[in-house]
Amino acid sequence: MPDSTEKYFAGGHVRVKTGAVDHHCRTPDFLKGKEGVVELAVGEYLNPEKLAYHKPGLPKHALYQVRFRQKQIWPKYQGAEGDTLVADIYDHWLEPASTE
Repeated sequence: MPDSTEKYFAGGHVRVKTGAVDHHCRTPDFLKGKEGVVELAVGEYLNPEKLAYHKPGLPKHALYQVRFRQKQIWPKYQGAEGDTLVADIYDHWLEPASTE
Protein backbone atom coordinates (compact mmCIF):
# COMPACT_ATOMS: atom_id res chain seq x y z
CA MET A 1 0.00 0.00 0.00
CA PRO A 2 1.40 3.45 -0.91
CA ASP A 3 2.59 5.78 1.84
CA SER A 4 -0.14 8.25 2.79
CA THR A 5 2.17 11.20 2.02
CA GLU A 6 2.57 10.25 -1.64
CA LYS A 7 0.98 12.75 -3.99
CA TYR A 8 1.49 10.80 -7.22
CA PHE A 9 1.07 7.18 -8.19
CA ALA A 10 2.33 4.90 -10.97
CA GLY A 11 0.80 5.90 -14.28
CA GLY A 12 0.08 9.46 -13.17
CA HIS A 13 1.01 12.30 -15.51
CA VAL A 14 3.24 14.98 -13.99
CA ARG A 15 5.14 18.06 -15.10
CA VAL A 16 8.47 19.19 -13.70
CA LYS A 17 8.13 22.70 -12.31
CA THR A 18 10.10 25.49 -13.91
CA GLY A 19 12.00 28.22 -12.19
CA ALA A 20 15.51 29.30 -11.47
CA VAL A 21 17.15 28.37 -8.20
CA ASP A 22 20.11 29.95 -6.50
CA HIS A 23 21.12 26.84 -4.60
CA HIS A 24 22.02 23.19 -5.09
CA CYS A 25 19.27 21.46 -7.07
CA ARG A 26 18.88 17.72 -7.80
CA THR A 27 16.43 18.34 -10.66
CA PRO A 28 18.08 18.57 -14.09
CA ASP A 29 17.40 21.86 -15.86
CA PHE A 30 16.71 20.04 -19.14
CA LEU A 31 13.66 18.38 -17.53
CA LYS A 32 12.07 21.57 -16.18
CA GLY A 33 8.73 22.16 -17.85
CA LYS A 34 8.66 18.65 -19.35
CA GLU A 35 5.82 16.18 -18.83
CA GLY A 36 6.34 12.58 -17.85
CA VAL A 37 4.65 9.58 -16.31
CA VAL A 38 5.32 8.34 -12.78
CA GLU A 39 6.85 4.87 -12.89
CA LEU A 40 7.39 4.33 -9.18
CA ALA A 41 7.07 6.05 -5.83
CA VAL A 42 10.47 5.22 -4.33
CA GLY A 43 9.95 6.44 -0.76
CA GLU A 44 10.65 9.45 1.42
CA TYR A 45 14.11 10.91 1.88
CA LEU A 46 15.80 13.87 3.46
CA ASN A 47 15.81 16.88 1.14
CA PRO A 48 19.21 16.87 -0.66
CA GLU A 49 18.83 20.56 -1.51
CA LYS A 50 19.08 21.30 2.22
CA LEU A 51 21.60 18.58 3.02
CA ALA A 52 24.02 20.19 0.53
CA TYR A 53 24.19 23.16 2.90
CA HIS A 54 24.60 21.05 6.06
CA LYS A 55 20.97 21.56 7.11
CA PRO A 56 18.90 18.67 8.54
CA GLY A 57 16.99 18.07 5.27
CA LEU A 58 13.61 18.12 6.95
CA PRO A 59 10.84 17.69 6.18
CA LYS A 60 11.44 14.56 4.14
CA HIS A 61 10.20 14.55 0.54
CA ALA A 62 8.73 11.77 -1.54
CA LEU A 63 10.97 10.66 -4.40
CA TYR A 64 9.54 9.40 -7.70
CA GLN A 65 10.95 7.74 -10.78
CA VAL A 66 9.46 9.60 -13.73
CA ARG A 67 9.67 8.42 -17.35
CA PHE A 68 10.06 11.02 -20.11
CA ARG A 69 9.97 10.52 -23.88
CA GLN A 70 13.37 11.41 -25.36
CA LYS A 71 11.73 13.27 -28.27
CA GLN A 72 9.95 15.56 -25.82
CA ILE A 73 13.18 16.36 -23.99
CA TRP A 74 15.36 16.82 -27.07
CA PRO A 75 13.36 18.20 -30.05
CA LYS A 76 16.06 17.11 -32.55
CA TYR A 77 16.38 13.60 -31.08
CA GLN A 78 17.09 11.12 -33.89
CA GLY A 79 16.43 7.88 -31.99
CA ALA A 80 13.41 5.63 -31.97
CA GLU A 81 10.00 7.05 -31.09
CA GLY A 82 9.73 4.82 -28.02
CA ASP A 83 13.08 5.83 -26.46
CA THR A 84 12.69 7.14 -22.91
CA LEU A 85 14.67 8.45 -19.99
CA VAL A 86 13.83 7.77 -16.33
CA ALA A 87 14.84 10.35 -13.72
CA ASP A 88 14.50 10.53 -9.95
CA ILE A 89 12.49 13.65 -9.11
CA TYR A 90 11.45 14.86 -5.66
CA ASP A 91 7.81 15.78 -5.09
CA HIS A 92 8.44 19.49 -4.52
CA TRP A 93 9.55 19.70 -8.16
CA LEU A 94 6.44 18.02 -9.55
CA GLU A 95 2.94 19.18 -10.36
CA PRO A 96 -0.01 17.40 -11.99
CA ALA A 97 0.01 17.50 -15.79
CA SER A 98 -2.93 17.52 -18.14
CA THR A 99 -3.65 14.15 -19.77
CA GLU A 100 -5.39 15.72 -22.77
